Amino acid sequence: MIVVNLDVMLAKRKMTVTELSEAVGITISNISILKNNKAKAIRLETLNAICRELDCQPGDIMEYIEDEE
Repeated sequence: MIVVNLDVMLAKRKMTVTELSEAVGITISNISILKNNKAKAIRLETLNAICRELDCQPGDIMEYIEDEE
């Protein structure tokens, strides 16, 4: 399972969901969906914009954790 650690990067950068939303140009609700691990997909264009604004790599905000079966 892919886990999005967007909240960690936002805290490290002292940035709010609202600030990121405005900087990236996507809705607060879509940022919140990502932040709360409810997203089923993310466009590479969106991931690029988030990484640009947070000055990070995709692996800084996303990680793979093996599913428990």
